[in-house]
Amino acid sequence: MIKENHTALSDFIFVGYSDLLVLQMLLFVMFLLIYMSIIAGNGLIIYIIVTDPTLDTPMYFFLKSLAFLEIFYTSVTLPKMLVSFVTQNMTISFVGCAAQIYFILFLGGTECFLLAAMAYDRYVAICNPLHYRLIMCKELCLGLVIVSLTINMPVDMGQIYLLFNLPYCGTREINNFFCDIPPVLELACADTFASEVYMVAASALILILPFCFIFASYVKIISVILKMPSAEGRKKVFATCSSHLIVVSLFYGSATIVYVSPRSKETLIVNKLLSLFYTILIPMLNPIIYSLRNREVKISLRKLFRKCLIGLLRENKGKRTMGLNVASLMYGGSLPFCLI
Repeated sequence: MIKENHTALSDFIFVGYSDLLVLQMLLFVMFLLIYMSIIAGNGLIIYIIVTDPTLDTPMYFFLKSLAFLEIFYTSVTLPKMLVSFVTQNMTISFVGCAAQIYFILFLGGTECFLLAAMAYDRYVAICNPLHYRLIMCKELCLGLVIVSLTINMPVDMGQIYLLFNLPYCGTREINNFFCDIPPVLELACADTFASEVYMVAASALILILPFCFIFASYVKIISVILKMPSAEGRKKVFATCSSHLIVVSLFYGSATIVYVSPRSKETLIVNKLLSLFYTILIPMLNPIIYSLRNREVKISLRKLFRKCLIGLLRENKGKRTMGLNVASLMYGGSLPFCLI
């Protein structure tokens, strides 16, 4: 149970944008557009994977899971930010801050392990293609997603317990756009060594362990690709991994700097921007990366847009035919030449 300390039942105050008051409306519009694009982009990825039978493969099952995860991940922070812009209420409750940090850690850690599962999928597909369908069965894919969701839960609970057992008896101003461990630790008026050590250890488990697995998978994948005799074949096989590699580089690069690097006044400013990057901008970029660099997704999107276009044309044609029939009745069965 979290201790009753000086900050219990008190609110924290976000000051991540307090010096940008004249730009608050612009920031509101910008973050609203970003949130809408995240919902639309990831929702579109989910829709085409669910409706297109050609995308019923383990790789796209993981991509669909990642798209769901990105929507929930951004929904932890962005709606609260948008409400703050509109109401000018930059506060968050003690319990609300704890909940926000927990879900950021939980969903972020889930993404780390899910990216590792996607790397394993690519490893099996390229290094053991004859047994791919046998190994990457639906039961294993579902099991990997469930493990990704549950493996970091106890670790995250431990971080929240240590963090919110600290006394917060000074300023309650969080120098960030949302609650996160580094800026909240800055407010504690007690020794934070245990919490900092636990944060680094948890980051090593949740960030570095899956990254090592991803790195090992791609070392084996690249060694197999380099042995291929055809340059065209090497290019085609590597194209199936490029989207995943870009997402891994962006996510792990920013998250590692925020949670593993030593704390200082200078790094707090950088971390504030990087935390915004991996919690908001990367989920917006993921659908673009996967749609632009994935042939099957592009084909499925073309089919969807063609189907929508044909449906619109048929609807317009039906409305025009109905209009002509009404006009024909009005003119007693014969239409003026200009209406035909």
